[in-house]
Amino acid sequence: MRLKLFSIMCFLFLSLLTARPFIVQAEGVKAISGAGATFPYPVYAKWAAAYYKLTGIKMNYQSIGSGGGIKQIKAGTVDFGASDAPLKPSDLNNAGLMQFPMIMGGVVPVVNLRGIKPGQIRLSNELMADIYLGKVKKWNDKRIADENPGLGLPARNIIVVHRADGSGTTWIFTNYLSKVSKAWKEKVGCAKAVAWPAGIGGKGNEGVASYVRRLPGSIGYVEYAYALQNKLTYIKLKNRAGSFVAPESKTFQAAAANADWEHSEGFYVVLTDQPGKDSWPITGASFILMHKVQKKPGTARAVLKFFDWCYRNGKKMAEELGYVPMPGKVITLVEEAWKSQIKDSSGQPVWP
Repeated sequence: MRLKLFSIMCFLFLSLLTARPFIVQAEGVKAISGAGATFPYPVYAKWAAAYYKLTGIKMNYQSIGSGGGIKQIKAGTVDFGASDAPLKPSDLNNAGLMQFPMIMGGVVPVVNLRGIKPGQIRLSNELMADIYLGKVKKWNDKRIADENPGLGLPARNIIVVHRADGSGTTWIFTNYLSKVSKAWKEKVGCAKAVAWPAGIGGKGNEGVASYVRRLPGSIGYVEYAYALQNKLTYIKLKNRAGSFVAPESKTFQAAAANADWEHSEGFYVVLTDQPGKDSWPITGASFILMHKVQKKPGTARAVLKFFDWCYRNGKKMAEELGYVPMPGKVITLVEEAWKSQIKDSSGQPVWP
């Protein structure tokens, strides 16, 4: 009798330990797939590794740029897409998609200048725009020197590096430039891919970081985690309040504090050029895209369980990489939207 009771207790104990993974595996889902933005890839990769260790569920993510992610989710070749450029409500409706914010972070201008340390160079918004317009061509240009008195700037040509692929990081960067420079807005504008007035293109945040690391005199823009991982020299930027600020978690958080997710339609929120003396001017969110009508509800449920786990257990991992986790009240809004918007072919909610 005692042996039988002990066996029952052991079975119950093991069932509790493996309950969450078993629920997912019971639906026959061993892997989920996504594609898109390179901006959040470092944290998605870290979350995926931790989740696999816990549950045995693989999250396969192709870091191909926001444009590619949008194309793949529309084509139905992945379970979710990822984009740093939020889709407008009309575009979501036309494609039968919903979007929700997963993480926030900063796009960071980085340079390769010998003897210059991170944060030593300061640039105003107008000067940043004119560099990317090709109007300012040398590092010892008087305008740069005037903003950086006493800093030994080389008489070297500026090599502008930008993205070559359709990119949400580019959308955030050009959205910022369009807000701070009338000339940029009129001549180039804001998009995931633009006709660059100057420079060379790299594929993904990885490609831009690689070019800047290898080319003396270069300037590029990457997501903050790539700047950290590649030990690149970042620039301090002058924000809307007139303060020169460094890219770091507290300045991203200051910009993100102004986000009004509650009153946004389709979670369409843009965080560039936010007010506040501590706000980083090129802050953005990264979004997940899913079909409202799911042909494979079990897979969709597994995807949502993964992102629910990331929201609730991945904050520390995100912060270690310099990202800003979504606030609890936003997570509640998002998961309520899952219930009302993501359904199976019979109209039944996929979540929870």
